[in-house]
Amino acid sequence: MVNKLIVLLFFLSFGAFAQENFIKHKISQGDNLTVIAKKYGVKAKDIADANPNAPKILKLNSVLLIPNKNKKAADEKANSVAVNTTPAGSHEVLQKETLWGISKKYNVSVDDLKNANPTLETEGLKIGQQIIIPSNNTVASSENTSKNPETENPEIIASTDVEIAVEVQPKETKYAIAKRYGITVKELERQNPQIKAKLPVGYVLKIKTTKEKADAVNAVSTPQPLLNETFGSESQIADNTVVKKDSTFVYNGNYSDLIDQIITSATGNIGTRYRSGGTTKAGFDCSGLMFCTFGNFDIKLPRSSIEQSRIGTKVASTEAQKGDLIFFKTNGRRHINHVGMVVEAADGEIKFVHSSTHGGVMISSTKEPYYQRSFSQVNRVLQ
Repeated sequence: MVNKLIVLLFFLSFGAFAQENFIKHKISQGDNLTVIAKKYGVKAKDIADANPNAPKILKLNSVLLIPNKNKKAADEKANSVAVNTTPAGSHEVLQKETLWGISKKYNVSVDDLKNANPTLETEGLKIGQQIIIPSNNTVASSENTSKNPETENPEIIASTDVEIAVEVQPKETKYAIAKRYGITVKELERQNPQIKAKLPVGYVLKIKTTKEKADAVNAVSTPQPLLNETFGSESQIADNTVVKKDSTFVYNGNYSDLIDQIITSATGNIGTRYRSGGTTKAGFDCSGLMFCTFGNFDIKLPRSSIEQSRIGTKVASTEAQKGDLIFFKTNGRRHINHVGMVVEAADGEIKFVHSSTHGGVMISSTKEPYYQRSFSQVNRVLQ
């Protein structure tokens, strides 16, 4: 029985020691090891060593242990206060009292109270706690002690998520709404599964996001141009980002991340049946798949394949890139009548996603004899 009690006391004391040597930090949006390390004045490696089981990609609202550099500094401050003080008074913390209120009551500063009570930096005030009220000699001694601003504890503010209701407006897209509230299209669909097939105007979305992001959106009285986010709306594309070249035009911007999302959106329809004139998950034709996919990201394409072949800049098949449109003249036709989107181009082979009359939405290759014979051109609409 005695041995069990000793072991229990050991673990309790070890737990208390661990709490003194580490600060708990709740992961908020935008956090990574480098940002957190800079915030606490420690090395990212120290945080990684203190959290060996933490995943490489930090999860929102999870907790990391941060090595407490203040522990040693606080001990030194306590020793300095003990040496330089004359007998000081004490104060029992009452309900709803704050450091600021106590400092005013005894005519000392909040920093003086913290210097005299180092545990306040990490543990804060507790009801019934006896804290030392520094005398004038203590205050003078503390003022002569140099402070290292890097060792001061930053205030840890936990990021809280809120759920807001957003009514879908005409011409709004999933991408624009998700971008506005700092989430992905996939996360928006996960929170609102009813919009996976279609985004109806007037539908009320329930979006869970950070309070800071929700407040920032609500604070904007007039909508900000989507061009400031990643790319322009339809009207802004016409005014600001279109380069006309011999009856063709090109959307300019940094689209590497956008192209990956567009491809993910298109390939997410693999297995959907072919339907002439279709632009929904109930069925797509080839140009309808392109029209719908790009439209989800506020990029409006013409409706037919031959009209789509007239936009953008023609490039050689050897220069094809992900996100380019690829066109064909099938069944011996003299004009373009089929379109897909390049998802991979390497070693003279182009793989593309399209809606085929025989197999629905699928990925095919220009190495296949049928598409090798009917290949017409490649157009770049994003660059």
